[in-house]
Amino acid sequence: MHPLMPDLTALSLDELHQKFSDLQKRMGQAYRFGSSDAVYQLGLFIQGYQAEINRRNDKLIADMAEKSAEFKHIIDIKN
Repeated sequence: MHPLMPDLTALSLDELHQKFSDLQKRMGQAYRFGSSDAVYQLGLFIQGYQAEINRRNDKLIADMAEKSAEFKHIIDIKN
């Protein structure tokens, strides 16, 4: 995670996705301009946002599995 990364837990899921999309657009611009340093820094930010999105999705799935009997018999293929 980037040391200048803001607290992502305070953002709503929509805001998180919007900022992630904006970072991807900026990454494309940095590639076009040939700025490898900016590409690297943006990559760190993108990884942080992606990690937060994944954490929230995992929590949502775990909550759904806990609340629904239909999810109890699904085979987990991650492991």
